[in-house]
Amino acid sequence: MVKAADRAKNPARSSVWLERPTQRGGGGPAGLDRDRIVATSIRMLDEDGLAGLSMRKLATELGVTAMSLYWYVDTKDDIIEYALDAVYEGIDLEAVSAAEDWRDRLRALALGYRRMLVRHPWVSACVGMYLNVGPRALVVGTAIQDAVRATGLPVHGQPGTLAAVFQFVYGYGTIEALFARRSAEAGMTQDEFYTESVAAFRDEPQFAEPMAKMEELFAERASHGSVSDMWERDFAYALDILIAGIEVMAAREGEGS
Repeated sequence: MVKAADRAKNPARSSVWLERPTQRGGGGPAGLDRDRIVATSIRMLDEDGLAGLSMRKLATELGVTAMSLYWYVDTKDDIIEYALDAVYEGIDLEAVSAAEDWRDRLRALALGYRRMLVRHPWVSACVGMYLNVGPRALVVGTAIQDAVRATGLPVHGQPGTLAAVFQFVYGYGTIEALFARRSAEAGMTQDEFYTESVAAFRDEPQFAEPMAKMEELFAERASHGSVSDMWERDFAYALDILIAGIEVMAAREGEGS
C-alpha cells in the first residue's frame, strides 16, 4: 500500500498514474469496482467538495466497509486523481473535431473546460496539486496542444498562448462556480443574489461616488437579461479578444520570420 508519507518524499513524481498497481490475492468485495467508487466519489465531491470526502464516508455511501475500498485504491489522493481524470470525459471532443479551424477548436475546448469547472467546483482546487496525467486528461491536453500548434505561432509562443487562454478559462469557470454555490447557499437563484447584491451597493451612501461611475456598466449588463446570459456573453467576448490577440501575434511572428 502506498503511504502518504512515502509520496511526500518525492511529490514531483507522486501520482497514482505513475505507480504500479498493488497486487492483491483473492477477489474484491462483490458489487464493488473502481468505476463505481469513482462515480460515487464524483457525486460526493460535487455535493460537498474536497473536505466532504473521506474513505469512511465513501464506504458508508457505497454500503461497504472502509477496508473494502483498499482492494481498489490505496489513498484518498488516489480517488481524487481518478475522479479528476474521469470528469475530463465530459469535454465534448467530437465538437472539437468537427470545428473548421483552430479558432473554433479553441472555443470548443475552452467552453468544455469552463463547463467542467462549473459542473465540478472541486476541480479548481485540484489544479496544480496533482500531476493530472490520466488517460482522459492527456487526450484533452493533446487536443489543446494541437489547436494551439495550428495557430502558426512558433514553439516559444505556444506555452504563453496556452496560459493566456486556459488560465483565463480556469479563473472564469472558478468564479462562476463559486458564485453559483454562494447563491445556492443563500437560498437564492443567481439572478436574485446578483440583484440583491447590486441593490445593497446602491443603497449605501458611502458608495454613491463609485456607483455613479459604474452606473453605465450596470445598466449595460442589466440589458442582457439573466446572470446566465451575462456569463455566456462575457465569456464569448473575452475569448474573442484572446483569439484576436493570437491572430495578431501569429501575423507578427510570420512577418518577423
